[in-house]
Amino acid sequence: MNTKIRRLGARSIPFLSGMLAILLAAAIVASPESSFAASLQGLKLWWSLVFPALLPFLMLSEMLTASGFVHGIGVLLEPLMTRVFRLPGAGGWTLALGATAGFPGGAGGVLQLHKQGSLTGKEAGRLASLVHFASPVTLLIVIGAALLHNPAAGYSLLILHWLAGLLAGFTASRLGWQPSKPPAPATVSDSKRDSLYHRVTNAAAHARAQDGRSFGKLLGEAVGNAVQNLMVVGGYIIMFAVIINILVRLFPGLPAALPASLLELHLGAQALTGMTETARATAASSPNGTAGILGFALLSAALGWSGICAQLQVLTLLKSAGLRFLPFAAVRLLHGSYAFVLTLLLWKPLMSLQEKTLPTFTGTQILPAGDVQTYTLWSAFPQLLGVQISLLALLMLLSGAVYLFTSLRRRSG
Repeated sequence: MNTKIRRLGARSIPFLSGMLAILLAAAIVASPESSFAASLQGLKLWWSLVFPALLPFLMLSEMLTASGFVHGIGVLLEPLMTRVFRLPGAGGWTLALGATAGFPGGAGGVLQLHKQGSLTGKEAGRLASLVHFASPVTLLIVIGAALLHNPAAGYSLLILHWLAGLLAGFTASRLGWQPSKPPAPATVSDSKRDSLYHRVTNAAAHARAQDGRSFGKLLGEAVGNAVQNLMVVGGYIIMFAVIINILVRLFPGLPAALPASLLELHLGAQALTGMTETARATAASSPNGTAGILGFALLSAALGWSGICAQLQVLTLLKSAGLRFLPFAAVRLLHGSYAFVLTLLLWKPLMSLQEKTLPTFTGTQILPAGDVQTYTLWSAFPQLLGVQISLLALLMLLSGAVYLFTSLRRRSG
């Protein structure tokens, strides 16, 4: 019975997508001016924010993966990834990449590992669910500095976003996912002969030899693949901007923030931070108030959910790995739920802590709403790279702590 239902669903998907395309075209024809304005809004968002913010990280991800750096770091992060998240160690770099570059960067890193054969299809889907984060550019510069006029709020949202994502990945690995096959145990002579340094260098050299591309070819293909992936991302953003506009026109009584936050990350964040002048003033002037905390909790939940647009982008990039939508969306829903609860519990302590460390901790200037230029993003890259290196070092420390804990537990047992 279940097999028949699956076959019927698979056969009906092309007809449903065709009907949706016809309805979308009819809605655009019915109101071409507003649809054109919405498409321009999506195009501006992609060109001024997403494209310049993600292009360097996507190129860097492919080049570091091909050079073997990712696999060498994976040896150091193997205790954390295998024993906590039940994934191969090479995914540790991708975790740091997704947390600091955003979900397109994380998905691109997963795709490179899958192409090299370092991940199976199931592992690629699980790792993609773990590394799916909103870009710090969005949280720190767009939301914190430009929309909320409060850099400390942007950093608080980023910390809560990371914590909720790690908790969601850990929970999902324990609920339904099977652990990855551990590597073959080394012999006693091998363990004595191969030090940690040699294992790191051997893993990097093996991955570099397996890739085999020269630097010129690697650079050209990295640029081409990054631009191609970002074109797909841009198409999704423009299309969903039009869909959100159509839904708002068809259902005028529906709050504009609801379809925007459910469908598209950036537009949803903009709508949630600017629903009313009262809510915006509350969030900017007294973020420790009850109304402000609830608004931040809803915003944090929307960032964890990330929108169907972002989820479909990842599914398109990882189509070759066989990534499925429902399990991926379930982890996103779990991410949003954790983010909502953590924001209600930890918002006041985080804000009070940052009030004591301003401005040295934040370092982000307040910007006019909507005035996020390309030079603003590029000037923040050194800071973002510093955050990435710090996060990678923190993951290594956690990996070492997990290794020591399990070693002591085995000796005592």
